[in-house]
Amino acid sequence: MNNKTIPAALPEHLRLPSFSSTYPTSLIPDEMFCQRCTGNVPLSDPLLITSKAKILTNTRVIHDVATYSKCCHQCGIHYRYQEWKDGLHNFNDSVILDLPLCLHIRNMLQAHTAVGRVVQCLELTIGEQFPPAKTVLHAYLHFEALTSHEYEYSCVTCGDHPPIVIMDLHRKGAFNMSLSDIKPPPKDFNGNVNMEDFWKKLSLQMIGRGFVKKQSDNPFTVHPSYHLWAPWIGRYTRKSNQCLNTEFQKIHQPKEAELCEMTVSEDRLKNELYNKKVSVIRKLCKECGVDSIGSKSDLLERLSSEMKSRQIYDKVFEKIWGASGGWAVVMCPCRIVYSIKCCLRAESPRDFADILLSWKHIPNIVIYDFARGLATHTNLCYPETLTFTPHEGRLADPTDDNIKMAKEGKLKISLPWLNLKKQVPDSHGHPITGSAEHYVLSDKFHEDNSKDKRDVLRKIGLIPQLAGKVNSQVAEQFFSKLKKNNYFLNMTLPSTHVFLMRNMIHHYNSQKTFKRLEAFRKVFGTSCAEYQPPGCSW
Repeated sequence: MNNKTIPAALPEHLRLPSFSSTYPTSLIPDEMFCQRCTGNVPLSDPLLITSKAKILTNTRVIHDVATYSKCCHQCGIHYRYQEWKDGLHNFNDSVILDLPLCLHIRNMLQAHTAVGRVVQCLELTIGEQFPPAKTVLHAYLHFEALTSHEYEYSCVTCGDHPPIVIMDLHRKGAFNMSLSDIKPPPKDFNGNVNMEDFWKKLSLQMIGRGFVKKQSDNPFTVHPSYHLWAPWIGRYTRKSNQCLNTEFQKIHQPKEAELCEMTVSEDRLKNELYNKKVSVIRKLCKECGVDSIGSKSDLLERLSSEMKSRQIYDKVFEKIWGASGGWAVVMCPCRIVYSIKCCLRAESPRDFADILLSWKHIPNIVIYDFARGLATHTNLCYPETLTFTPHEGRLADPTDDNIKMAKEGKLKISLPWLNLKKQVPDSHGHPITGSAEHYVLSDKFHEDNSKDKRDVLRKIGLIPQLAGKVNSQVAEQFFSKLKKNNYFLNMTLPSTHVFLMRNMIHHYNSQKTFKRLEAFRKVFGTSCAEYQPPGCSW
């Protein structure tokens, strides 16, 4: 990881496939001296590992390749061939990918094509047998883990601290896992996790696969846990490497908080139950100890009533979804993803609050389908700061007159700092707008679903600066693309699922950024390549 990283931007002659490319048939480490011992301690002569290794390419399979290692006689460390400058990526000394094939797999994943299908297509095209698809997938992940991606997760237009974000849950993106498999965290765990440490451990697991014959022997394996499980937030967007993950508090908490936590996910579960066949619902009723006689509506009504119990709720959740809680995603209006979190349990406002409270600057406008729940949870959990103010994140004081005017479409709340930063910024104001006001609004699709009449004051259309300009459905539209990957992503191990999701979204962001910069260049000329919006790390 320290000495053999692959540059994110490879030279063109290493990126493009070529029929005339020639590769060495003896792969020997370049090192002559030990990198760990003091002084120039020479390494041994090359030691043969195998003479039956294969180099996989887009056009052919090169057989009978010899791979060698070297050894330091003083400290005992072994060195193996890992030289990307030769256009090759060594996975396990037996399977070597050429770099154009690695990039081809990356691009096919962006086109929602599983590695197994890529392998099958290549075998049919070149008439050669490849190693098992699982081995090729692990080799590709090994390549990505060694590539020096920055994982910026930032928009060239909105900067590192967007004033407006849209948040939602990619519910269908999940891995199979029983809730009982997750052990309670240590008693002294307070919800703080080192984000960099967690993702580094995931990368180590991907790299470690190249050094063991059986995956059960991999010493770097990461298992889902409450105390070592973290979101990903861009380096310049987050406060620090320490972030919040308080999912463990979903297990045991006061009754009032539990009901608030469960509301949003309970609605999702009910919708999912409604789409199931009567036989499935009847079987679920029996397993939950609920009367299973009656019509579909009767069964659904009984289950809904019983789901107020956390025990029954968890059982229904696991039977219906049978997996982790999906992906919490935070995006800017330009469709760039800023933060992701794989939820271990059923999603609640807590997951999104943890993400936002780990940001250096909380956005002024947060759009979320359970706006009231997010504002209530965040302000109750952190009463000393009252994150969402004024009016508990509503756009106006919830008086009868304001509510009536909002319902009639006569109320408008102007926020001029969304267009032009305040000349005299508020104390602790947002760096882009200068305002310290923070609102939680409902997305267009859910703004009429709330039973609380005061939530009419959370409509995006009340703000003239946003009306018709912000598409609150960008997350849903993004998920419609992500769900095309479920057929292969959801079948992977938890660590593979999480590592690959962050990596694929990074490449999605990079493609969107490239297209945006190209549009800038067409308008402003080549000088826009030097353009850097305020607060942006690009």
